Order: sequence, then C-alpha cells, then structure tokens
Amino acid sequence: MNLPNKLTILRILLVPIMVIIPYLKIQGVFLDIPISFLIMELIFIIASITDKLDGTIARKRNLVTTFGKFLDPIADKILVLAALIILVELGKIPGWIPIIVLFREFVVSGYRLISVGNGGKVIAASIWGKLKTVSQMIAIILAFIDIGTFFEFTKGTLSSWHLIVNALMSIMMIVSVIATIFSGYDYIKDGKELFKE
Repeated sequence: MNLPNKLTILRILLVPIMVIIPYLKIQGVFLDIPISFLIMELIFIIASITDKLDGTIARKRNLVTTFGKFLDPIADKILVLAALIILVELGKIPGWIPIIVLFREFVVSGYRLISVGNGGKVIAASIWGKLKTVSQMIAIILAFIDIGTFFEFTKGTLSSWHLIVNALMSIMMIVSVIATIFSGYDYIKDGKELFKE
C-alpha cells in the first residue's frame, strides 16, 4: 500500500477518535473554549491536511490507484459529515445543514454510478464544488472554536472575538450550504444526458 492510500486510511481512522472525544468528558477550558472542542478541532485539521497531502503526493509521484480513487472521496465525506453531525449534537448548528449535505452526496454518488454504467463519462467538478469544499472546511474549523450557536452573534449575547468567530462561522456555514446546493444542481444539469436513453 502506497503513502497516499495510507494517508487516506489515516483520515478515516481519525474520524471515530474525533467522534468519541465529547463522550470522554474532558475537563478544562482555554480562552473560554472547552478543551474537548480544541482536541476535535486539532483532529479535524490534521485529517483535512491528509486530504490535501494524499492527492498531491499521488499526482506528483504518479501513485494514483483505483483504490485511492475509490476511497479518497469516501474518506472526505465521512470526515465532513461526522464533524457536522457532532456539531449538531453539541447544539452548535441546526440539523438541516448536514441533511442538505447528505442529500447532495447521495445525488452526486448516484450520478457517478450511472456514469460508470454508461461508458464512464466524467462529470467535472465545478467552481461550486470547490467553493463547497473550502467553505465547509473553514466553517467546521470555526465551529469547533466557537462558543456560541448558529447566528448567535445577532442576539447580542457574545462579546469580543467570540462574536467575530460566531459571525464568520455562521456566514461560512450558509456559504457552504449554498455552494452544496449549486454544486449538486451542476451535477444534475451536466449529467442529464445520462438519462436520455
């Protein structure tokens, strides 16, 4: 097994570790942020870095494999959806955000399966897909260090830098949802000819 695939597997293995952190009841805070949130933040950042590294290394060293092509996008989805569900459970974001993300992933995965069955036509990722990925990562990273809840900055209950973090997190979550919807629409639009037969 080559290095990029090992990094992909590492990313998947980091997910259950991130998931169990809230249940360990780790005590303490730093800058008003619970230590458990900071640990989940660190795990998510490390996992996100492996996402960037495995693709870069695979292309640079010509180590692209079928296994990697299959597992890499799955690892990304597992990481993002696990993080979003944790944030819902912690009461930081509303449940409709991961529902929209999950719906989009089912639609895109379905189109990819149909594409494989029709000669393997590749539906290229649009600018919306790239914006979705970047905005999701930023929003999740901000959410783990945010002591407030979704759009709490509008209520006047936060002060100093916590208000700024909450505003940025809330706005980036909305941007990621919009990008998720439009990137899903692009897949439907670009792949509609697959259904003509």
